[in-house]
Amino acid sequence: MCLNYQASALRQAAFLDDYVARYWRDGFAVVRSFFSPAEVQRIASASDRVYEEGLGHGRSFRHGNLFYNVASDGAGARFVRMVQWPSYHQPVLNSVRLDRRMARLLEPLIGCDLKQIINQIHWKAPGSLGDFAWHQDSRFRRPAHAFRNLATAYVQTGLALDRHDTESGCLRFIPGSHLRGHLDLEGPGEVLGRAMNDALLEAAGLSAGDAVDLRLEPGDLALWSPYLVHGSGRNRSEHRRRLYINGYVRAEDCDRGEWAFRDGEPVAFGTEPALVHYEALRERPEPHYPG
Repeated sequence: MCLNYQASALRQAAFLDDYVARYWRDGFAVVRSFFSPAEVQRIASASDRVYEEGLGHGRSFRHGNLFYNVASDGAGARFVRMVQWPSYHQPVLNSVRLDRRMARLLEPLIGCDLKQIINQIHWKAPGSLGDFAWHQDSRFRRPAHAFRNLATAYVQTGLALDRHDTESGCLRFIPGSHLRGHLDLEGPGEVLGRAMNDALLEAAGLSAGDAVDLRLEPGDLALWSPYLVHGSGRNRSEHRRRLYINGYVRAEDCDRGEWAFRDGEPVAFGTEPALVHYEALRERPEPHYPG
């Protein structure tokens, strides 16, 4: 039986007053101080270890679903832009994605039998090419037949490990854009490392003037819809900006992903990784340097 949200401690916390209504209305919501300063410090330290692992490879590296996206700043310096599925080998990060507080938070949105299709950390080093073009996460849900009912079955969560503001290149959301469904915002090239192009928004009937900055303090948790239009700019601050992202889905609406919660209880990884987005998982699961 699912956890009783009405009786949960989360319901009694004032800062969670109406996040469910805000999520469905605006396409996103923010829960302040979801993790304590001490917890954030441990999570941030674990993310720093993962970052050093990526740098140690010197270039992008894959081992099954685990993937380090390593890039160059053009002057020869290497930096890690993101890592996918570090929780396979990082216990602290794994405990975050399976935290029962996360299950209670998600239950009124998508239920208590949940899989996970996103587990990744994003870093924005000061001055690096850390832009994210305007996009919807729905564009990455491929093949389409494996990801059903995107509007009501999927929730993306992002935990701030540093201060996120305009100076550090915080996310920018367009409230209500999730109600439009999937839009043509593809544009040329990849989303990661490409600046936000407001002309693409205008062509889709949206305006950058409606965008809001997602300002977060360490420990704040943001939730957003896969149809919410969002992007982010360059980090012009003096600190590296870290965001720990975990994306969950109602299990019956997804044929892929790792189990996270059954009946609201955490589910450990199985003996073999599940198929998520890496299509060659079964054919080439061994450690290798892509390309």
